[in-house]
Amino acid sequence: MLVAVGVAVSGLLLGLLWLWLAPRVPLVSNTEGVYLRDIEGEQAIGADGTFLLCGLALGAISGVVVFLLRKKGGIPLVIGLAAGGLLASVVAWRFGIWLGPGSDVVARAKEAGVGKAFDAPLKLNAKGALLAWPVAALAVHLAVTALFGPRDPEPMLGDAYPAYGKQGWPAPTGQNPPGPGQASAADRPQPWDPGAAGEAHGERGPGGRTPPG
Repeated sequence: MLVAVGVAVSGLLLGLLWLWLAPRVPLVSNTEGVYLRDIEGEQAIGADGTFLLCGLALGAISGVVVFLLRKKGGIPLVIGLAAGGLLASVVAWRFGIWLGPGSDVVARAKEAGVGKAFDAPLKLNAKGALLAWPVAALAVHLAVTALFGPRDPEPMLGDAYPAYGKQGWPAPTGQNPPGPGQASAADRPQPWDPGAAGEAHGERGPGGRTPPG
C-alpha cells in the first residue's frame, strides 16, 4: 500500500516534465473559427512521445528505488508497484493538463485576437502511453531482482546425503563405517571352513566321527 501511494505521488513530477518538455500546438483564429496554424505539424505527436519517454524513464527509476528499499520483494510489492505506476501516469496526465493552457479555446482566441497564434490545450491522444510507467517499473524491478536479489542458501552436502550411521543406516557395533567403494562386513566373502561345510551336508567331521543327530 505504501509503495503504491509513494509511486503515485511521484506522478506529479512526470506531469511537470510533460508540461515543460512537450511541444506546443499553435492555433490561430479568424472571424469564422479557430484552426491549426501548422496543418502538417507534428507537435501533437511530439507531446504523446514526450509523455511516453518520460514515463519510461521515471518508471525505470521507481523500479530501482523500490528494489533498494525492499530487497525481499514479494507479490504484494510487485502489485503495489504496478498499481502505483498506473496511478502515477493518470496523476501526471491530469496534472499536466491542469497546469497547461486553458481548455476554453474560444475565450483564449478572443484574448489573443484575430490572426494571432496561441497555444492549444495540452492533450494526450495516445492513451496507451499511460502504461509506460508501470511496464518500465515492473521490467526494471524484475531485472535488478534477478541480478542482485537475495539468494536462497544452497543445501550442504551433509543435508543432501545423510552420514553413515544416521537416519536408518545404523553402523555395526565395533566396526568402522565402510569407505567409498568398500563393501560392508556382511557383504564381504567369508573364509571356507571344511568342517562346517561337511556338517552342513551330513558328512563326518574331523576324526571320522559323525556329529550327533
